[in-house]
Amino acid sequence: MGKFCTNCGSELVSGQDKCQYCGKATNEAATNQNAQVSQEQTVQNNTQTVNNQTQPKSKIAAGLLGIFLGYFGVHNFYLGYTGKAVGQLLITLLSCFVLSFISGIWGLIEGILILTGSISTDADGNKLVD
Repeated sequence: MGKFCTNCGSELVSGQDKCQYCGKATNEAATNQNAQVSQEQTVQNNTQTVNNQTQPKSKIAAGLLGIFLGYFGVHNFYLGYTGKAVGQLLITLLSCFVLSFISGIWGLIEGILILTGSISTDADGNKLVD
């Protein structure tokens, strides 16, 4: 395992008294401490990755949101399709609800497709659960 500078974190060339990048003097204790901190950060990053995994989304909830609140794009926000959701929301709001029937029909169709299983994954590719 290589040694690393405690000041800038770059890898040290063996036999050098100073870091070639920042000029800080090196010593054995400092590089060991830096390696330990680096290992702790790796463990912490791996733990965060595991904790950030999302729970599966409900097919029934997404379908019902599409049917009843589809004109606001709520079902697409729920599934993570924010681009489509913002589109539906803007059609409804910017037209002062005059064109909300377009978003409503769009949401109704998507809600039915979700409930029938034609749309079966969320934006991250995770399967919807019953």
